[in-house]
Amino acid sequence: MSAYIIHELDTRLRIRCPWFYRKDFDPSYMEAILAVIPGVEGVRVNPVVACVIVHYNGEYGTRKEILSACGSVPEDAFQPEKQVFCPANPFTLLFLGAAALIVRFLPYPAKTALSFAIAFPTIARGILTFFSRGLKVEVLDAAVVIFCLMRRDFFTSNAVVFLLASAEYLEDLSEDRSTSLLKNLLKPGIEDAWVSREGQEVSIPVSRLAIGDVVICGPGDTVPVDGDVMKGEGLVDQSSITGESVPVHVEPGDDVLSGSVVSEGKLYVNARKVGADTSMARINRYLEQSLRVKSSSQKKSEKLADKLVPITFVLGTGIYALTGDVSRAGSVLAVDYSCSIKLANPVTVKTFMYVAARRGVLMKGAAVLESLADVDTMVFDKTGTLTTGRLGVDGVKAVGSYAEDEVLSLAAGAEQHYSHPVAVAVVDEAKRRNLPIPGMSQVDFVVAHGVSAYVRQQRILVGSRHFIEEDEGVDCSVAGNIDDLYAGGNSLLFVARGSELAGIVVLRDKIRSETRMVLRELKQSGVRKIIVLTGDHKNTALALKEALWEIDDIRWELKPEEKAAILKELKAQGNTVCFIGDGVNDAPALISADVGICMPAGSDLAKSTAQVLLMKEDLRGLITARQAAVRCRGTIENSFWGSVGLNTLCMVLALSGRVTPVVAAALHNITTIGTTGYCVASGLALPEGER
Repeated sequence: MSAYIIHELDTRLRIRCPWFYRKDFDPSYMEAILAVIPGVEGVRVNPVVACVIVHYNGEYGTRKEILSACGSVPEDAFQPEKQVFCPANPFTLLFLGAAALIVRFLPYPAKTALSFAIAFPTIARGILTFFSRGLKVEVLDAAVVIFCLMRRDFFTSNAVVFLLASAEYLEDLSEDRSTSLLKNLLKPGIEDAWVSREGQEVSIPVSRLAIGDVVICGPGDTVPVDGDVMKGEGLVDQSSITGESVPVHVEPGDDVLSGSVVSEGKLYVNARKVGADTSMARINRYLEQSLRVKSSSQKKSEKLADKLVPITFVLGTGIYALTGDVSRAGSVLAVDYSCSIKLANPVTVKTFMYVAARRGVLMKGAAVLESLADVDTMVFDKTGTLTTGRLGVDGVKAVGSYAEDEVLSLAAGAEQHYSHPVAVAVVDEAKRRNLPIPGMSQVDFVVAHGVSAYVRQQRILVGSRHFIEEDEGVDCSVAGNIDDLYAGGNSLLFVARGSELAGIVVLRDKIRSETRMVLRELKQSGVRKIIVLTGDHKNTALALKEALWEIDDIRWELKPEEKAAILKELKAQGNTVCFIGDGVNDAPALISADVGICMPAGSDLAKSTAQVLLMKEDLRGLITARQAAVRCRGTIENSFWGSVGLNTLCMVLALSGRVTPVVAAALHNITTIGTTGYCVASGLALPEGER
C-alpha cells in the first residue's frame, strides 16, 4: 500500500504512510528528509496513526516533491535497534494528573477499571521491552505499577504513571529543542546554480532547476543535481555522499551525484533528478553524522546505565522477598539510575552544539566535541586561515621584453575564472589599473599548483615556481635573484607564455588581527603544539614564524598530499591532531586529521570534508569550539556523578522504608529533570567573552 492524502488545504497536506507503523521507523529522520524540500515550512510526523502533516508554500512542484518523498521512504529511515512508543503530550499529562486526583473519590469498581486502563500502556511497554531487549528501565517502571496495583493503592499507581509520563515529556522536550537547530543547519547550502540556457550561462535558484537542464560546475562547486556529464572532464570528490575518500575521474557519459564536489576541471551535467530526489542522499549522510552517531562517552554511559538496572531490580524483589513489604519494594524499583545517566550525555552534547552554532561554530556530530576536547596539536594552513586571505598585489617584476602591465594582464586573464584569494587579488589589481583582460580558452585549474589557459593559440601558465619550472619546464633563473621579493612574507606568482617566463607578480597578505591572541588562548587551553603547513616559499614561511612566536614549527613548499602525510605522522606519534584550512587543496589534510575545521570562505570540498565549520570570518571561533568541547566534557562528568550520588541517596531512603513509591518516583524524576536542567543551563551559560 502506497502513501496517500487523507486531507488537504491550500498550504497543508496530511498524508498517511502505512510503513510508519513499523516499530523501527525513525520519525525524526523522515522529518529531516521532508524539511529539506524547497518550499516546505513545517513538518510533523505522528507514527502512532501513520500520518505526516506538512505545511508548504502551496506550489504544485513542492506538493509533487513531498508526495514523492513520502512514497519512497529510504531504508535508512528505519533503525533495527529503535523502538518507538507513543510519546506523552500535554493533553495526556492533563488527563493522567486529573485521574490521579479524582480516583480516590470514585466507587471501587470505577477506580479499579480506570487504574488498570491507565496502567496498561506502562505494563505492556515493560513486558514488550523485557522480551525484546531484556531488563531495562521500562521493566522497572512496569514493576512499580504492578506492585501498587497488587496493594490496590490506585492513587499511587496513577500518580506513578503520571510522574513517569511527565518526566518522559520533559526529557523529550529538552532533547527535541536541542536537536531542532541542528536539523535546520543540516539543510544543503546550495542556493544557486549555473545553467546553460540558449547558449548563455545564467545563474538560477536551485529550487528552479528542472530535469533536462545543463548545469555547469567548476572547481570547488557542489553538484546540485543527479545526472550525467555531457561535456568536460575532471575529478569529483564524492566523500560526502559515498564515503569514498579518493576523487573519481569523470568524463562525458559518466554519472555524478548531488552533493559531490568538483575538485578539478569543468563539467556540463545533464540533470536527471532535481529537488528532493537528490537531496535525500545528502541529508542521509549529514543526519547520520550529526544526530545518529554517538560519542564513545555516550556509549559508555549507556552501557553502565543498563548494568545498573538489574541491580535495582534485584534490590526491589529482594526486599519484597525478605520483608513482604510491597510498598518498600515499589519504592526501591521506582529509583532508577539509567534515565538521568542516559539522558544527560545527548542533551549536554546537543546543547553545546546549539550554543556553538549560535556563536558561529557548526559541529557535525557528538564525536567531534569529544575529539576536540582531546586535541593537543593544532595544525594550520597559512593563507586565508592565519592570514586574512585578502591578498594585494605589492608589485610586478617583468622579465625580458615584457612590460609589467602585460604580465599582470596575462595573469588576470588566466585567473579570472576562479575565486581563490590569489585570483581575486590579481584580477582586482588589473581592473584598478584599467588593463585589458584577455579572453582565455581551455582553462585548466591544477589544484595547489596553478592555472593553464590559452590566449590567441598561445599557452599561458600562472602559478608557483614549482609548477612553472619543475612541472612545466620553464626556466625561471632568467628572473635573476628574487630573494628580496620574499621580504616581509610576500608570496610570488610566476607567469609564463609558452616556454618562456614573462614575469613575477608579488602578493602581500596580512596576519589576522586576532591570530596572536587566539594562538595564545589555545595554548592556555591545553594545546601543546602549534604547527603551520604551507605551500609558500621558505622565506615567506619563516617571516610568518618570526611574526608569530607562538608557532612551534612551520613547514613550507608542501603539496596537499604532503600535508596529509605530515598529519598522519603526527597522529602516529600519539598526538590528537586538529587541522584548520579553507581551500580545495586542504581537503586531504582535513580528512586525515582527528578533527578538521574549515573557515567560512572555504571551498565546498573543504566544507564537506571538515567536521567543524566556522561560520564567521574570525579565528576566535576556534576558542568557542575548544571551550565548548572542554566544558561539555566537564558537564557530562559532573552530571554523571551528581546523578549517581542523588539516586543513591534516594535508594537508601527507599531501602529503609522512609519514602513511599510516589515520593520515590517523584524524587527520582526530580533528579532526572534537575540533571537535564543543569546540562542545558551549563551549555547556555558559556560566556560570550570566551570567544
